[in-house]
This record gives sequence, C-alpha cells and structure tokens, in this order.
Amino acid sequence: MQFPFIEHLRNRRDRWMSTPEFQRWAADFPLTRWVAGRRAREMFDVTAGFVYSQILYACVELELFDKLVDGPLTAAELADPMGMSETAADRLLRAAVAVDLLERRGADRFGLGRHGIALPGNPGIAAMVKHHRMLYQDLADPLALLRGEVGQTQLGRYWSYAGSVDPAADGDDRVAEYSTLMTASTGFVAEDTLDAYSLRDHKCLMDVGGGEGRFLAQAGARWPHLDLMLFDLPAVVERAELSLAQAGLGDRARVVGGNLKADPLPKGADIISLVRVILDHNDDGAMVILRAVRAALPEGGTLMITEPMSETPGAESVGDAYFGLYLLAMGSGRTRPPRELKAMLRAARFDQIRLVRTRRPLQTRLMIAKAA
Repeated sequence: MQFPFIEHLRNRRDRWMSTPEFQRWAADFPLTRWVAGRRAREMFDVTAGFVYSQILYACVELELFDKLVDGPLTAAELADPMGMSETAADRLLRAAVAVDLLERRGADRFGLGRHGIALPGNPGIAAMVKHHRMLYQDLADPLALLRGEVGQTQLGRYWSYAGSVDPAADGDDRVAEYSTLMTASTGFVAEDTLDAYSLRDHKCLMDVGGGEGRFLAQAGARWPHLDLMLFDLPAVVERAELSLAQAGLGDRARVVGGNLKADPLPKGADIISLVRVILDHNDDGAMVILRAVRAALPEGGTLMITEPMSETPGAESVGDAYFGLYLLAMGSGRTRPPRELKAMLRAARFDQIRLVRTRRPLQTRLMIAKAA
C-alpha cells in the first residue's frame, strides 16, 4: 500500500539527492563519504559490466583457468599458449585480477582468484559464458530490441524450439546442440532442487523437457527406489537414453519422444518435474504445458517447477534484469513472480501450491503443487 505523504517525501528526497550540490556534499562529509564512494563504485560497475564480461569471455575462450589449476604462472609463460605478446597477456591478466578472476602470487605470477577458482570444475559455466557471445550481439542496440525493431536475433535462431509450433523441425543436429548446452548447465540446479525436496515418498518421476537426462540421472542416483521417465523431442531422447544407460539407469528409465505442445504426455508418474521449462514460454504456451502435465498426473499427483523467478528477494538482478533481457532476445518466455505462477497453476487445476526454500534462489526457486 502506498501512502501519499510517504510518496511525497520520497519524491522530494529523489530531487534533492540527485542534485550535484548534494552529491558533492555527500562525497566530502565524513559520515557519508564512505556511502558516496561505495555507490560511485557500484554505478561504475554497472557502466563497465560489459567490459568485465568480455574479460571473463577472453579467459574462458583461452582456457586460462585450466592452465592455472596446477599453479601460478607468469605473463611470459602464458603469452605463447594464449597466442599474444607478453604485453597483451599482462594486460589481460591484470584485468582479470581487477575483477577477482585471478589473483597475484608474488611479484609477477598469477593464480586463480576467488571467482576464477569455480571455473575449472564446472564446465557448464564455461559453456554458458561462450554461449553469451550471442546475447551480447543481440543487446548491441537494447532499445531496438525492446521496441521490437530487431528481426531475427542470434538467440532466437539458436533457441528456435521455444517459439515453434513444431520444435522437432529444427533438425536433429540443432536440437542436440542446444540440448547439450542445457545439460552442461543443469548440475547446480538439479543439486539444489533435490536437496530442497525429498522424493522418498514418490514412486515414479517424469522429467518433462528433460534434455539428455542430467536432472533425472541425479534424481535416480539419489533415490534408488524411483522409476524414471523422460519426455522430450525425439532427437533429444535418443541422446537421453544413451546418457541414462551410461549412468547405470537404463533398466529403471523410460524415455518418450514427442512434441510437448501437441502430443499428450505419457501417464504413470506420480511426480512430474519442469526444470527451467515454463520460463522459456509465453503465457499461452506455458498454459498448454501445465494443462498437459495435469492431464498426465493422477489426482493428488505432484508437480515440481524449478527455475529462476521474478521478484526474488536479493536476486532481482538475475530474475528481472538478466533473464528479463535474455528471454526477450530469445523471443519467447519470461520469468514470472511466484504469485503469477500460482495463478497459472490454479487455472490448470492444481492446488496446495507452495514455494520450497532452496540453497541458491538466485538461480533455482522451487514451487510444488498438487493435481486437484
């Protein structure tokens, strides 16, 4: 609820604090100097964010973090493997230190920094960083993108299944390409989801839009009693079948190929998971999926939606800024606040809807609902 008096005070505050006179005073006054300095640095970080992302991209493309796993190296030692002069190598290494990807070790050596240390053991992060090159191209003119003046975007071409009536028309190679990328980036999401919600009391889990089976494999390894099902495009489930067999789950897993927007889902599961599926679709497409899931579940069956959500406290930069623009460039979908997802679930005949706390809500929020 907005109170007119409070809103009036906020408007006066905004006008006052935005003046050059106030900002000079705040930068000089001892009790506010540190706040002014911190906000100036934060504003500069927003301005320079693209440059920081390109430093990360260069390091990933050069496999720099892998080169430093066994110990720190000098710019001279790294220059030739990176294909650049020692001066250029030193420039990149210093830049990576400045954004905490690397850190100095002694006078002239460089080792992994507090951000960079996470990269070697997580190939999914590197895959997404390389993938973002397309996003940066699409955001070259953000106003044109927001105004709908851009034709075919790079991401729209890449993720063409999301807005397609017949996703399988992309062809097996294209489907396999983006399925592999999603598999590489699913590990943390699966881990946080399975830590937050126990599958002990369920008998059969079907992962809809499950790609190559990463989430299903982690669920099956954790809960040996579960029967497993996976539904996705025909070209994807062929790869999922092989992946699940290699994980030792072939005798417990059944894969079914089809078009989620046109074909009915197989029955038999008492819990269905949608892992980063609903946010990829506009409201009409999302409702088609939710109704298909409801038709496949028995009364009292469970739906598990896990994905980033809008208006997540402390993670608005992920749900509303990053995914807001990413999905716009993709040409389909949006992150939704929990209240909107709950309304959609009720419209699709689900009840007992609740959010479940997760370890890292910035990338994984979990909503559970029961088939009414």
